[in-house]
Amino acid sequence: MTRILQIDSSPLGAASVTRQLTASIVEALRKAEPAAELAYRDVAANPPDHLSGELLQVVKFRNLDGLNDRQKAELALTDELVEEFLAADVVVIGAPMYNFSIPTQLKAWIDRLAQVGRTFRYTEKGPEGLAGGKRVIVASGRGGVYSSNPALAGLDHQEAYLRTVLGFFGITDVSFVRAEGVGMGPDAKAAAFAKADETIESLFAAA
Repeated sequence: MTRILQIDSSPLGAASVTRQLTASIVEALRKAEPAAELAYRDVAANPPDHLSGELLQVVKFRNLDGLNDRQKAELALTDELVEEFLAADVVVIGAPMYNFSIPTQLKAWIDRLAQVGRTFRYTEKGPEGLAGGKRVIVASGRGGVYSSNPALAGLDHQEAYLRTVLGFFGITDVSFVRAEGVGMGPDAKAAAFAKADETIESLFAAA
């Protein structure tokens, strides 16, 4: 049975482009496999805390002596996020572009996933990803158009970062469903959604 993990990170609620896209992607996934299990996490509504010096010692460096209640809770949350991610066969990530990158809430979630010995490890030949074998579909929302504009490609630290960090985790099956130009007027936004719908259809037509 396929296990789907849906991650939303936009704080815009019903007005969010990426939330509409993740819902459409998950709908297509479940149509293809009605028995698929779905886990859902909204990292905008319930964001993991950013990694302070205190939390780095606990959840990254695993210095576990004398933990207080908050530190124990943060460690448990981190382990829950990692286990949820590793258990998924397909991960659907809603990732709007904010100032050429991703929302801080989404970055905080990724920071919790980056665990030595769980999602990656260091070897004599360099880092090795440990979370391979899963499929990731990113719902990418952008006010401008970057993917087809070479002059703007260097400003894209959103999709480029996600490809890099997912690759670091060992995940090579990564697809992007883009709604670009949504800030360029109603017609451009409608065209962006139409193109995104075509991309979703093509992803599952080829499956």
